[in-house]
Amino acid sequence: MQIFKNPKFNFMRYKFIAFTLSGIIIFVGIINLTVGKGINYGIDFAGGTLLRIMFKDEIPISKIRQSLRDRGLGKSRIQEIGSSQKEYIIRTLSALEGAEYEKDIEAHEILGTEVIEALRGKEEKSAVDRGQKDLNSMGTDELFLLLRPSFSEQAEEIAQKIISFRISKGIIHDFAQLEENAGISNDAVKLLREKTFLGNLTVLSKETVGPQVGHDLRRKATQATIWALIGLLIYVGIRFKFSYGVVAIITLAHDVLITAGLFSLTTREINLPVIAGVLTIVGYSLNDTIVIFDRIRDNLKILRKHTFEDIINQSINQTLSRTIITSGTTFLTVFALFLFGGEPINDFAFTMMIGVIIGTYSSIYQSSSLLFFWHKIFKPKKGMRK
Repeated sequence: MQIFKNPKFNFMRYKFIAFTLSGIIIFVGIINLTVGKGINYGIDFAGGTLLRIMFKDEIPISKIRQSLRDRGLGKSRIQEIGSSQKEYIIRTLSALEGAEYEKDIEAHEILGTEVIEALRGKEEKSAVDRGQKDLNSMGTDELFLLLRPSFSEQAEEIAQKIISFRISKGIIHDFAQLEENAGISNDAVKLLREKTFLGNLTVLSKETVGPQVGHDLRRKATQATIWALIGLLIYVGIRFKFSYGVVAIITLAHDVLITAGLFSLTTREINLPVIAGVLTIVGYSLNDTIVIFDRIRDNLKILRKHTFEDIINQSINQTLSRTIITSGTTFLTVFALFLFGGEPINDFAFTMMIGVIIGTYSSIYQSSSLLFFWHKIFKPKKGMRK
């Protein structure tokens, strides 16, 4: 499948423009990383507790922030999901302000409880004081224990129905919903009205990572990236020549720096899925670069009377259709993930989407141009044409 029948684009003509553009993007990214906002580490690396919360009614983010501030949790990060003002992601820091439990993971569990308590209303707190439990926060085991004295044979089934209904709807707004939509008997609903109350929020998901675990994960992620680059340098050096390997590593470093800079500028979190995305980008970019390098090596044997710049241009043009088809289909896939994949993989999809664009651009303009300048500076003769 040939998108271009016989392309003759002069890519090398714009090598200085490409270097300048990349230099500006990398410079701005490094400035933002060092003296600006820096890297926004996710819970995987920074430690803390991450809660995904849904409210029954619309709650402005300013009110949530004030409630957390009043509880001593003012440094918590709040992210609104969608535009309904009902669903939020709240991430606490490593420990409560002024507290002395920096090391134990129990501290983070306490933080999660503190966040929930800070967001409860006065009526809910009164209900808790009266001995009632929040139906929107109870687990299956708690529901079973509550229902077993009155519904010994049906307790487990009723508990499962309530949890399933809560999962499908997100939160229970009214007890009548359980009877009308969840298939729970009137007697069971009456018992629930007496023993429980419907809180104004429910926790959709909860993650807790200790600070030491986060530190270890960050160190190992850095090591994984470095070892990946070293391994690729060795592979390309053996597969082609050492000069090709050096150029490939510089190109990959270019891709990683631009991606990190864009994450910093957009204040997105760096977490384990993002690192997986970065390593995927490294492999993807190298794959495209090797295809062009392989064609350059072949053309060096065939086009002996052409200049090295002409050989590079022809090699890029000869592989252009393959590059566009591969990059285009990959981009469409990750773009669909970015739009419809949901919040949990949004950062990963964003990493891959940016990586496909940057990787394709760098394979054409950066790796090829760097190889040209290496050839020009060190003036290899026969060795380069093998």
